[in-house]
Amino acid sequence: MTAPQLPRAVRWCVHLLTLWLFLASYAVFVRHFQLLPVIVFLWASLPMVLFLFMQPSSKHERTSQMGIAALGPIYVGLPLVLMVFIDRCPTGNGNLWIVFLLVVIFASDTGAFYFGRLFGTHKLYEAISPGKTWEGAVGGLFSSLIAAAFFMKVVRLQPVNPEILILAFVLSVSGQVGDLTESMLKRNHNVKDSGQLLPGHGGILDRIDGLLFAIPILYVYLYLWIV
Repeated sequence: MTAPQLPRAVRWCVHLLTLWLFLASYAVFVRHFQLLPVIVFLWASLPMVLFLFMQPSSKHERTSQMGIAALGPIYVGLPLVLMVFIDRCPTGNGNLWIVFLLVVIFASDTGAFYFGRLFGTHKLYEAISPGKTWEGAVGGLFSSLIAAAFFMKVVRLQPVNPEILILAFVLSVSGQVGDLTESMLKRNHNVKDSGQLLPGHGGILDRIDGLLFAIPILYVYLYLWIV
């Protein structure tokens, strides 16, 4: 969405997100956590170095372009790296927590869609996403709570208690905020879809925008309250 505004060399730097993500994930996988700050610094500094040597300019737009180049890898990459942290949770059941996260967020998305279609009348944030309604948002929260309770009852990962329901509530809210944030980015750049790899779904980013905001919440919960 933002790459057309950037010089070609910087665009290629942004497109190397997959490489940065692989390096960061590998560093976590082999427990070389001390490498993560260096990798994140490279994400942010490489665009600045490219601008320094390729397009020196006194225009203030260059600063915003540097920010655009650094935002993508950090916005998309870091939460996905945290998924590796969750998977390698010392309690040994990180993979089940990832499934729990997916169940809660997907239930929230599905509930918001159908409740919005059936009962939606009050716009949630019309300036950003005209199709979303308060009824849909509440339906998404309700669906995520039911899905979380059902998952915990079946898998027995944690007892179904107020703590788990509060966690599911916060995950659902953060997922909906992530969805609105991605809608804002698309509207800012006047695009309907973030990509073409998933026709009819709006792109890969549209499928994971809620997850990107929910992953850090689950990570903090696990490493502060569980581990």
